Amino acid sequence: MVMERGHSNLIPFGQAPAGGAAADSAAFREAPHNTEAEQALLGAILVNNEAALKVSGFLTADHFFEAVHGKIFEHAMTLIERGQHATPVTLKTYFERDEALSEVGGSTYLVRLAGSAVGIINAEDYGRAIYDCFLRRELIGIGETMVNGAYAAMVNQPPVQQIETAEQSLFHLAEAGRPEGGFETFRNTIHSTLADIESAYKSDSRLIGVATGLVDLDKVMGGLHRSDLIVLAGRPSMGKTALATNMAYFAALTAARAKAGDAEAVGGATVGFFSLEMSAEQLATRILSEATGIDSEKMRRGQLSNDDFVKVVSASDELSRLPFFIDDTPALSIAALRTRARRLKRQHGLGLLVIDYLQLIRPVGGKSSPDHRVQEISEITQSLKALAKELDLPVLVLSQLSRAPEQREDKRPLLSDLRESGSIEQDADVVLFIYRDEYYLQRTEPRLDTPEHDKWRDDMEKVHNVAEVILGKQRHGPTGKVELQFQPEFTKFSNLEREGKRGGLEPF
Repeated sequence: MVMERGHSNLIPFGQAPAGGAAADSAAFREAPHNTEAEQALLGAILVNNEAALKVSGFLTADHFFEAVHGKIFEHAMTLIERGQHATPVTLKTYFERDEALSEVGGSTYLVRLAGSAVGIINAEDYGRAIYDCFLRRELIGIGETMVNGAYAAMVNQPPVQQIETAEQSLFHLAEAGRPEGGFETFRNTIHSTLADIESAYKSDSRLIGVATGLVDLDKVMGGLHRSDLIVLAGRPSMGKTALATNMAYFAALTAARAKAGDAEAVGGATVGFFSLEMSAEQLATRILSEATGIDSEKMRRGQLSNDDFVKVVSASDELSRLPFFIDDTPALSIAALRTRARRLKRQHGLGLLVIDYLQLIRPVGGKSSPDHRVQEISEITQSLKALAKELDLPVLVLSQLSRAPEQREDKRPLLSDLRESGSIEQDADVVLFIYRDEYYLQRTEPRLDTPEHDKWRDDMEKVHNVAEVILGKQRHGPTGKVELQFQPEFTKFSNLEREGKRGGLEPF
């Protein structure tokens, strides 16, 4: 929000501001502004248009407190961008009938601005002073909105929603107050890239990102890369949540070990897990089952021996120290998700974000509409990709697939099976599919004591507890598939060991 700018507060050149202690003690408090800086900057620009280049990256007309100054700046920048000169003479035409400029002396005011310029050396400092005052006015506006909103709260607007809205406004303001983006020299970029390559070179695991804990997958991907949007998709009961949970648990465990001084713990990260489908307790049960090797179903039913219970309690104590954060708020909006992820990044140094799952995220407008679902999914995936770049971390988001694989003889998923929007494939840097042949094969069991049943049993033995992670898309490397071991009782994926060889990347 931009606070209302003044029209009658201009200070004539050479005259000090009126008032003193009495004015300071008055009940009325004027919004932060620096009229002299605005006049000095505009004068510098009108004398030498090079001054505009020093502030064009971060300053706009809306940042000026005096409306007439904003107009002068806007028209001057327009002329400069066209390759023309912005001077009192060239700008005169645009302000001949401007009432605001007439109040301060008309077109002669432009001449006075130029005549009082002291050069362009301090142009950027003047611009920063103007911008700082703008940020303070915005901060005041946010505070007033918070207070007024709290007093006049609607029944359908809970306090938590007001807090999230206020936090989002403050974050946007904080981001706006940072140094502007823009071009960076290739020298700086290549140094940053070389640092990543050197880190991977020195690591035995050859990782350049967050480790998944699955050796063959890490070999192919080099870990989960910063600023990447990674989509993990599959049909129901394939193990999407289990695989994502395994990756997140390993990353958090590795980070904890590295913090404890383990030099071999590479590729760890603080994890934020948005579980829009399962409760935090269900997710914790899965992780406990993986950590202890105790059947998750037995834990849920309390069917534990004394030794098992002691093991669960001991593992719980260790897991409670992991940098692993779960948010199981249902039907979370993309705006709230972004706000909470940014907060976690600021407070705990977030390194990996996991979202389960894409189709449960509410769009920007709040309620989802079947008629606009494709557009909504597109907006959500674009927002998630932007969030991955903004926070400089991998975002792993789970996604459903359409029923198309069920209609094919080979039920392995394809990129075209991604549900509801082609933008998922477009925006994602990596698309992984989880597939288990055993799931489909066990539903086609023939009658006993038949040749077909014998063949079926042989086929089942080959695919028993074997899962495939199919790399449908990868910007940084090859596509193909990696075989993993799946233990359903522990909802756990692990590296596949086979007689004579370890599973690796295979072509489709």
